Amino acid sequence: MRTKRVEFPWLILAFALAAVSGLAQWKTPWSYEGPRGPEHWSELDPAYAACAGREQSPIDIRAARKGDLPVIRFEYRSSPLEYLVNNGKTIRVNYHDRESGGFLVVRDKRYQLTQFHFHRPSEEYINGKPYDMVVHLMHADAAGKVAGVAVLLRAGKANATVARIWEHMPMKEGSEHEIPGVEVNPSGLLPRDTAYYTYMGSLTAPPCDEDVEWFVLKTPVEISPAQIDAFATLYPHDVRPPQPLNGRVVHESR
Repeated sequence: MRTKRVEFPWLILAFALAAVSGLAQWKTPWSYEGPRGPEHWSELDPAYAACAGREQSPIDIRAARKGDLPVIRFEYRSSPLEYLVNNGKTIRVNYHDRESGGFLVVRDKRYQLTQFHFHRPSEEYINGKPYDMVVHLMHADAAGKVAGVAVLLRAGKANATVARIWEHMPMKEGSEHEIPGVEVNPSGLLPRDTAYYTYMGSLTAPPCDEDVEWFVLKTPVEISPAQIDAFATLYPHDVRPPQPLNGRVVHESR
């Protein structure tokens, strides 16, 4: 059955897209180390002030509160690889069209997939330890509210979706690339079990906007050591350190 098309108030959603899809370059440069590193982000530009906020991401997930949480559902779809970019911080796939990547559905609310990107190692820690990598799938609803899904990646067998992207991975920072004849389905980055941790946090890079609802999937997905090494050639350590919880509670689905 074909999913009914949903028309978003596009002007409202555009602001969320700019934040999570990389539609605009960062006005003020920042980095993952040195004088423009994470501990200084909030000082670099007034637009980055939220980086010193009290509900920042990523976090080290420990002692989560287990309970009956809503099931999350992914309505991802295969679509042309039109907006692949090396943005100087990571490798990212953007979705500028309204429904091209699909949706995350939580509590009957639909969040459009706006982009996904990678970090090495994982920005999220579980009981004090990171995974080999992580993919962040970023979404926004019709009102511009952002929801992030973190899929932890560990060394193992090769991932076919990653292989398709890596085959065309831009080796230098630049503008978006359209890859003719290639389609990508982001569902290939998901585990079968979608049990999760959830908490309220932020974007993990400037401007570090808060009020982001994060879903960290508990089951990791395998990626080959060669695929990890290929990313590490470009970005050996593109991670923000874990941020203080500051009283926030992390919930865990059963």
